[in-house]
Formats: sequence, C-alpha cells, structure tokens
Amino acid sequence: MPFARAIDAEIHYEDSGGEGPVVLLGHEFLMDRTMFASQLAALTPEFRIVTWDARGHGRTRDEGLPFTYWTSARDALTVLDQLGVERAVVGGTSQGGFIALRTALLAPNRVAALVLLSSEAHEPTPAELSNARKFLDKWYEEGPRPALAEYLARWLIGEDDWYRAVWVKRWLARDPNATEVAAGALLGRDSVLNRLPEITCPALLIHPTRSGILRSHARELADRLPDCRYVEIEGARQTVNMTHPVAVNTAIREFLRDQAVSRPTTQPILRR
Repeated sequence: MPFARAIDAEIHYEDSGGEGPVVLLGHEFLMDRTMFASQLAALTPEFRIVTWDARGHGRTRDEGLPFTYWTSARDALTVLDQLGVERAVVGGTSQGGFIALRTALLAPNRVAALVLLSSEAHEPTPAELSNARKFLDKWYEEGPRPALAEYLARWLIGEDDWYRAVWVKRWLARDPNATEVAAGALLGRDSVLNRLPEITCPALLIHPTRSGILRSHARELADRLPDCRYVEIEGARQTVNMTHPVAVNTAIREFLRDQAVSRPTTQPILRR
C-alpha cells in the first residue's frame, strides 16, 4: 500500500496512474478515499485520480494527536511530493474541500484548479458546535452509537440503503477517540473567507441543496473566489459525489476540460 511520509504520520493514498492531469481528492469527515469510487471509474484515464486518507481516517497512520486542516493541507502536499507531481488539481468533499482551500493558500503555485463539493470557507456556527458536542458525547456510549450512526448516515447520504449500511458498519468499528481527535480539526477550523481573493486559480464549487452547508455560505465562497464556477444539485445531500455521481462527474469533467489543465511533470520534489 502506498504511503507518503509526513513528519509524524504516514498518509495513505491511491493513484489511478496514467498520463492525464493529476486530480487530488480529499474525503468527507468520517469517510475515506473510497468515497470517490465513482469519480475514479468515470474520470480515468483522461485524468489521473489520486485519493487519500486524512489523519484519523482510513489507512493513514498517525499518532492520534490533535491537528488542524492546515496540517492536513501540508499532508496533501506531501502526497504530491511523494508522487513527484509539481502541480495538480486539488479538491474534495466537505472536509476535503476545507483542506483543498488551505492547500491553495499554502502553495498557490502547486494548485492548478480547485474542485470543491459541499464546501465553505466559514468557521463552524454556534449551532454546529453545540450539536456536534452533544453528538460526540453520546458517541462514546455503546448503547446509543448504532442509532447515532444510522442518523448520521441518513443525514450525510440520504435514502441510499446500500451506502448507508456500508458506512454505518465502518463507523461502528472505529475507535471513538480517533473520531474525537478528527472532530477537533473539523470543529476548530478557522475562517478563510478574507483570504479567498488570494486564490486566483479556477475553481468549481458543487453545492447539494440538502447538505449541511448553508446555501448562503456556499454562495459567499463562490462569490469571493476570483474565478469560480458554481453548480447546484437540487435535492442532493452532503456526499453528493456518491449519491449523484453522473451530475458530479459531468460537471467536473467539463470544468477540467475547459481549463485545459496541463499534464503533470514527474520530477522528484526535494523541498521536504
């Protein structure tokens, strides 16, 4: 299994390979790289799809210490370093989008374009913080956890019974402490609204109208990015790339073709 070595973690990733432009995708909170199976199937070999597991998720190995999405942005760059890719399209769903924005702010010369799904640039709202704290407190109790996992799956995924069953099984097998640490990054994230004008690369923002991201927040993200294409998918929930793959894949493919994103160079990168 391929890993990119950060100072205090081994970041697991999967690479479709090929000669197409590299598209690095980060997953939703509590999910992992496998949530992009439909994108992997539909967008290769025209594009080289690289998916990766954030700290506290999937097969990535870390020390269980607190981290921020700025740390995760550096992890994303570490994956590109491991692949010897100087410049790539960077994106993801919700948490993955939060990380992608920070990656573009940390290393603008390495981000050719952004693909953001169910994303925003705001800090958590007071209601989000309060509800999440209540949820996490209950998550430690074995009795309520299955019902909470089913509730979360329905909120994130919607009515797809198969997808819900897959993810509920994975969540119930997780260490609650790892979930708590990962939630710290989600709930402690800072606003990057005022820095969005610094991101001058083209961006695609796909907003599912039944996601947990407020439409006003999504619109503000799109409006503040200097070059952003905004697409709404009516009735879709947070994990829109899983539940509405045709619409999402079509939007991503058309956007990337319009940008004429260049093919990657694959020289060793020694900055780390």
